[in-house]
Amino acid sequence: MGNAFQVRDRFAEGAQYIGGRLRPGTSGRFQDVVDPATGGTVLRYELAGTDDVDAAVAAAREAFPGWSGLTPGERSEALHRFAAVLDGRADELAYAESLQCGKPVKLSAGFDVPGTVDNASFFAGAARHLEGKSAGEYSGDHTSYVRREALGVIGSVAPWNYPLQMAAWKILPAVAAGNTIVLKPAEITPLTSLMFAQAATEAGIPDGVINIVSGAGNDAGEHLVGHPDVVMTSFTGSTAVGKRVAAIATSTVKRLHLELGGKAPFLVFDDADLEAAVHGAVAGSLINTGQDCTAATRAYVQRPLYDAFVSGVAALMESVRLGDPFDPSTDLGPLISFQQRDRVAGFVDRARAYATVVTGGEAPGGDLAGGAYYRPTLITDAAQDSEIVTSEIFGPVLVVLPFDTDDEGLRLANDTPYGLAASAWSTGLQRANRATREIRAGCVWINDHIPIISEMPHGGYGASGFGKDMSSYSMEEYTQVKHVMFDNTAVAAKGWHRTVFGDR
Repeated sequence: MGNAFQVRDRFAEGAQYIGGRLRPGTSGRFQDVVDPATGGTVLRYELAGTDDVDAAVAAAREAFPGWSGLTPGERSEALHRFAAVLDGRADELAYAESLQCGKPVKLSAGFDVPGTVDNASFFAGAARHLEGKSAGEYSGDHTSYVRREALGVIGSVAPWNYPLQMAAWKILPAVAAGNTIVLKPAEITPLTSLMFAQAATEAGIPDGVINIVSGAGNDAGEHLVGHPDVVMTSFTGSTAVGKRVAAIATSTVKRLHLELGGKAPFLVFDDADLEAAVHGAVAGSLINTGQDCTAATRAYVQRPLYDAFVSGVAALMESVRLGDPFDPSTDLGPLISFQQRDRVAGFVDRARAYATVVTGGEAPGGDLAGGAYYRPTLITDAAQDSEIVTSEIFGPVLVVLPFDTDDEGLRLANDTPYGLAASAWSTGLQRANRATREIRAGCVWINDHIPIISEMPHGGYGASGFGKDMSSYSMEEYTQVKHVMFDNTAVAAKGWHRTVFGDR
């Protein structure tokens, strides 16, 4: 890419961004950022320790009165400048995202970066639309109205699968509402979160409003979530870790937002457009090499279309091009790490004992052997209660099961503790409407799977967590509602006082 840069030079001062500048960590422990396409180290940095978290929270606390005291219009103007700076740095953001994650550049440049810029533009507008219930005399003797106020210092934790977009999802609604924030990105993918914060400073957002601590979850992450000066935490990651975050946050009576795992069903009725469903299944299951909590993972196909769907998906998966993430023709990059590739391979290898691997199910050799690659994998003949169907794999693996009646298909789609996303495929309006009503998930697509937009909320049911990212609904997470009530009578002895003292 044209705007490639030397990562070691860019972050020579350290991989912590506190009070508007880069600085080294103080934990005494070091972390490698590894290019998963080659296994090569692109940056070695000192992890954040608890002292760094304390410093970042202190910087955010100091910045809060000034930032929250700005008018909505002033915050909006700053965020519009921020969006423009991000847009101007699109190429280097895409480069860094592909480098640390192994994403094909056509995904990072065509999805991650534009989505982040759009998110910044959306929240620049949303900053001016924080509304409460209009004033009114609800008791008769008083005028009431509702204020929406910023909470304070937010402490958020983001995952490694979409580092740039997750930084935006956590930071933008928080600061648009007048809060300041400390974000802990995944320690293996800190680059674009740091660049995001640097862009905010360049746009004129005051020092301390946005801080980044690049540290380990069981050290910096837990200290941030439990910090007494942090009033709210937002976490995206696995359900298992989410439970730990919830335990820490609730012990300190913090507001909490959790966006956790998923096992999205892909429900194909017998009147579906078969070609569209096949294309949607391959795209929806392989997006970001399957490392997406909304990815299509369980395809339920009504019996008349089942065989044709399986053969169509297998053929299309076999045409997917694995390769160098920076080659514009590459369709699928590596998994985030060799550890994650081996985890995915373990699920597939165990499934061979009870299911059929139709295509894929192996790491490629040759020029790609040095990276964490895994071929697109299609599995059939698995039981509904088998591990490959019930567990979140987080890799390029799709399992296909048949069903007979609509009732059965909907029951199978809902047969999961998760509820983040789902899709249903039908040309029938009544079937599609029934699916949107009965599938228990935070997002249900009809005849598509994966697209997201800034104006619409993202969040789940059940083990997928609670609360919303994106959209104006996310502002509910980051604001406190205050009821203000004025007496209109100017009477000293009010009628209700007799319930406490005296007679009427």
